[in-house]
Amino acid sequence: MTVKIKERISSASDIGNITERLRIWHKSPRKFVEQGLKVKPEKWQIKAMEAIRDNDRVAIKSGHGVGKSALLAWTILWWLLTRHPAKIACTAPTSHQLDDVLWGEVSKWSRQLPEGLKSLISVTSEKVFLNADPRQSFAVARTARKEKPEAFQGFHSDNMLFIADEASGVEPIIFEVAEGVMTEEGAKTLLTGNPTRTSGVFYDCFHKMREYWKCLSVPCKESTRVKPLYYEQMEKKYGIDSNVYRVRVLGDFPRDDDDSVIPLSAVEASIGRDVQVPDSEPVVWGLDVARFGSDKTALAIRKGRILVGKIDKWQGKDLMQTCGIIFNKYEKAKKFKPECPKEILVDSIGIGAGVVDRLREMGLPARGVNVAEAASIDTMYNRLRDELWFQVRDWFLSQEVAIEDDEELIAELTTVKYAYTNLGKLKVEAKDEMKKRGLHSPDLADAVCLTFAYQHTHVYSSKLVYPEIGVV
Repeated sequence: MTVKIKERISSASDIGNITERLRIWHKSPRKFVEQGLKVKPEKWQIKAMEAIRDNDRVAIKSGHGVGKSALLAWTILWWLLTRHPAKIACTAPTSHQLDDVLWGEVSKWSRQLPEGLKSLISVTSEKVFLNADPRQSFAVARTARKEKPEAFQGFHSDNMLFIADEASGVEPIIFEVAEGVMTEEGAKTLLTGNPTRTSGVFYDCFHKMREYWKCLSVPCKESTRVKPLYYEQMEKKYGIDSNVYRVRVLGDFPRDDDDSVIPLSAVEASIGRDVQVPDSEPVVWGLDVARFGSDKTALAIRKGRILVGKIDKWQGKDLMQTCGIIFNKYEKAKKFKPECPKEILVDSIGIGAGVVDRLREMGLPARGVNVAEAASIDTMYNRLRDELWFQVRDWFLSQEVAIEDDEELIAELTTVKYAYTNLGKLKVEAKDEMKKRGLHSPDLADAVCLTFAYQHTHVYSSKLVYPEIGVV
């Protein structure tokens, strides 16, 4: 401990006490968490912290909700307080993950420190620093943007730590720039995340570059923070062989041979992404209508490259009640002109036709979409429903789009499979076929697909991506 830091401690007895604790905690991150933060870490978190202490490169893949953000916050505080000088560069694919989630955890746990230590550091919206030496000892948060990789240049310290949260979604160029810093003696790299992609630096850590990394895997069952009901429901809903279960529960990478229409990696990468669209971009609603039973009525709202909010859904309403719900939502949207839908696109097969008629009678811009009719590109697709699903696939794959972390929607988008007809056309799995596999109707995902029936003859991208065909 330097003289500068000692001057921040109020008395000689405090200096001796804190100096001794920091000396012990330097080698024992577990004791730092248990004694300094007054919390009992999970067994996997203890193993992870000791791996960080003992190895220069650590990669941790996990299921959802295991306590990964808490681990990172503890690591940041432990590193900053037990080493001097010390610098920590933290990144994540989205500002939400970095600012709201990770930095929120750092702020929370910094308040748990004993008064003698709490007074040593300050936490701002994008930085944590040692008050006695803010230029040489700090942690900084910078969103990983491939257009600005230089943001990670210029970090140098005897105790350098680079952290990438949700590392599957971090672009390779960010790691290339950071690599120049991490080659210095004493530098460490910590990558964490859900294993959503079968390519990139995070994937390589567990495969062709594994000999250079200490790799840990944390399924949900290894954390007491995840209730058994969660993974039991995930197994029942999607099956243990589904990529959704593999990634979100087992903490495993998705299978390469998956025949889902929309890759899980593309959907996961869009969660919470920072996307701006002009006010002039039209808003469209997609309405998939159900009546009674297990199926849901679902309303999706899309504005260009953004799905606005989570999908609205309800059950047990008759058709007139559904019309009333839509009318009330439309009246509220009218108060904010940019949010008012240009069209409300309704699956008009069966009971949906009556909803279209009533909404139009009420003065709403509803239009029926018969998804069983021929596709506009009838040499490629079997029906319009197939074409719309592949337009959604193209939407996710061809550009940066944004959705909220809606687990039910994500699962529906990524569990629907495709096949080829005997004429070589692409055919999306029917709802009845999904139910035979023990899966429910993809009502939320179908509502999203309906939003693409807005001017559906318009080709969304000049580079359409099809399975087994490539880019055309």
